[in-house]
Amino acid sequence: MEAQRRIPKIREASGFNAVISENWGPLDRTPTLVPGTAEAAQAHRERFLAAVDRPGDGVFVIGSGLPSVRNDDNDHAFRASSTFLWFTGMGIDESFLVLTDTSSTLYTQRPAGPGDPDFFGNAAYGELWVGAMTGPADWSAALGIDVRPLSELDDDLTTLGGPFRGLGRIPDALAHRFDIRADADARRVADRLRQIKDAWEIDQMRAAVSATVLGFEQTVGQIATAKTMDRGERWLQGTFDRAARTYGVDVGYATIVAAAGHAAHLHWTRNDGAVRDGDLALLDMGIEMESRYTADVTRTIPVSGTFTDAQRAVYDIVVASQRAGLAVCTPGHRYSDFHFASMQVLAEGLDDLGLLPVSVDEALSADGQHHRRYIVCGVGHHLGLDVHDCSHSPYEDYQDAMLEPGMVHTLEPGLYFHVNDLSVPPEFRGIGVRIEDDLVITADGHENLSADLMPFGTDEIEAWTQARL
Repeated sequence: MEAQRRIPKIREASGFNAVISENWGPLDRTPTLVPGTAEAAQAHRERFLAAVDRPGDGVFVIGSGLPSVRNDDNDHAFRASSTFLWFTGMGIDESFLVLTDTSSTLYTQRPAGPGDPDFFGNAAYGELWVGAMTGPADWSAALGIDVRPLSELDDDLTTLGGPFRGLGRIPDALAHRFDIRADADARRVADRLRQIKDAWEIDQMRAAVSATVLGFEQTVGQIATAKTMDRGERWLQGTFDRAARTYGVDVGYATIVAAAGHAAHLHWTRNDGAVRDGDLALLDMGIEMESRYTADVTRTIPVSGTFTDAQRAVYDIVVASQRAGLAVCTPGHRYSDFHFASMQVLAEGLDDLGLLPVSVDEALSADGQHHRRYIVCGVGHHLGLDVHDCSHSPYEDYQDAMLEPGMVHTLEPGLYFHVNDLSVPPEFRGIGVRIEDDLVITADGHENLSADLMPFGTDEIEAWTQARL
């Protein structure tokens, strides 16, 4: 198989390979997998094959993807396609699952160990450079499926003959050689199945939230230090990101630490501002575990430990909105119901503050939406292997779908008053508040996975913060 990545080779004298190949002991190449990974992946494949429409003799080719270039010859840290992870439980770059009614075959790189010119000559895969790498035999033993060298993929696809239906991330070169076409129908089936988490997946979500709680505790504990710095936001970000690398594998998304007027920006990831008494600090953070399931939690805290009157007024509205949304996060409601319940309370709160130029009913109407100036996004999303899990699902599978046991989603109402928003009085400008929890729908309601993080009531969060400053 021709190389999918262009990897610079290290050139050495012809005799060097013999010199560097000798006197090396064995390495442990056994992969580290979360217990239950192989069984969960097998169940996911079986569920998919039972649900997907398979006209003819189609073959599914599911790709993990390739690293992306950061700059020059440096790549970003690789993170496999979530679809591929769901089907396989492994996340190695340039790997492919070939799935038929009767077989599951995984293709991945061989280790480049002593005796292989790539041992020292390939900075991406050579074990001299990157350490022990798991090869096909060890992956097969760990995952319980047939795993073959990547070099055999072309010949095996030729034998299978297609037609080939692509999922995950398929490199262009491979897609062109075998006419592997992205299969939107199959992706829709996979995404619909991914929305309903099984018990193993929910355990991974609990672990992600538990790790995130530790990260929040440590981050808030560094506020006093952050206040001494010009870039205190970045100090807090670094604290949480270190926790993510310690307790999980990484952050699940770019950490948001937004103090003062930055909190009004929904995706403030520059994190280069100061943290000062009198400010609010909006912390939107989540840890991704070795299984690659992630948490996504937000709390907004007063840096001094006490809200100003204006901050408290806004925060109280968001608290009420969160509670209204939680009340309808149960089976029997549509996914969009918690959005409308939360938005109703936000609009009423804005009206109480005198910030709506029309009535609440008119603001909430399709032709109004005046309240959306202060919250342009929705108030939740599915959560799992992606922070915005299954985000390409069609409307009828997502916003208009009924809530079902096993669904995991966030609930995150907020209000955002930008520093230059002349539609609000000066005392409100620069205030941004968001509260976000991670919920799993149960047979008779929901479980708030992040309930133990910190309370979100106004008085309670003041007391919680003061105890940690």
